[in-house]
Amino acid sequence: MWTNCAVGNSGSQIDIVGQQTQPGRGGSDTGGSEGGGGGGDAGQAAPPPPTIPPDDGCTDIGLDGQGIVAACPVAAEEEPAEEAPGIPPVTAADVASFAPDRPPLQAEPAGVGVVGMPANFTAGVGAHTRTGTLFGRPVTVRFTPVAYVFDYGDGAVGRSSTGGASWQELGLPQFSATPTSHAYAARGTYTASVTVEYAAEVDFGVGTWFPVRGVVTAASGGYPVEIFEVRTALVDKTCVENPAGPGC
Repeated sequence: MWTNCAVGNSGSQIDIVGQQTQPGRGGSDTGGSEGGGGGGDAGQAAPPPPTIPPDDGCTDIGLDGQGIVAACPVAAEEEPAEEAPGIPPVTAADVASFAPDRPPLQAEPAGVGVVGMPANFTAGVGAHTRTGTLFGRPVTVRFTPVAYVFDYGDGAVGRSSTGGASWQELGLPQFSATPTSHAYAARGTYTASVTVEYAAEVDFGVGTWFPVRGVVTAASGGYPVEIFEVRTALVDKTCVENPAGPGC
């Protein structure tokens, strides 16, 4: 339940100020912390984030028992990748143990949102390399993100070729729709996550990058998002003009 609410709209930004009380939960929640959830009918159970994308044939590598990396084969009709001379064909399963970066999932507004209004998700991660030994030879593996699969926690899934950008970077006002945003239909606490699909290449010290068959995936941890309902009311003056007014 929200009390003492005040809403300000400057045209480029919506500010919502108020106090929230919920049965069985003390204090207000500004979002962004683990374990925050709505009480009673305000919340819903947050499903665990996926560890691998829903592609058939993927093998969960399960590094350190976390299950954050998987190897997925390419479709049979794709052309075979170029192979390094004297080296067996390299597949995604061969290089998944080199552990590409987990995507750092973020959302704005931070950890909160409004029913029916877009919450903007970003998961920026770039190309990076790992070194080690493969087939008994020193090797450098380069991982390049090629797709991002966003699981918004309410049953909706979005796929993007980029990790998205903030409203400020896009030059958009708050609550604008973006290629990676999502509008929730009901209030509650949801656990969002993102899985990045990496294309991999290997260099066995000859200065030439050879593509790897398949993709390697890495998943973020769960990101809790609390969605609220906002009600508006017409008043004679703003809270700045009349601090003692209703809702101020």
